[in-house]
Amino acid sequence: MDSITGKDLILAASAIGAGLAAIAGIGPGIGQGFAAGKGAEAVGRQPEAQGDVIRTMLLGAAVAETTGIYGLIIALILLFVKPLI
Repeated sequence: MDSITGKDLILAASAIGAGLAAIAGIGPGIGQGFAAGKGAEAVGRQPEAQGDVIRTMLLGAAVAETTGIYGLIIALILLFVKPLI
């Protein structure tokens, strides 16, 4: 049986870390769906405030999306750049 080298262990840990980092996209998806639902509800209640509601909702969605984008970038770096080797 071949023994596991340090390089193999690092590659396996990088793949696991990339998978965990990709899971970080779930949170922003849930948050953005919740925000869009509440935004539609707010516009339904006060149609005259539509511009303010949409502007605030889009700003919040942009801030929430950065977490998912950072997770994706970390996953891609771990998979393709292999910074630990």
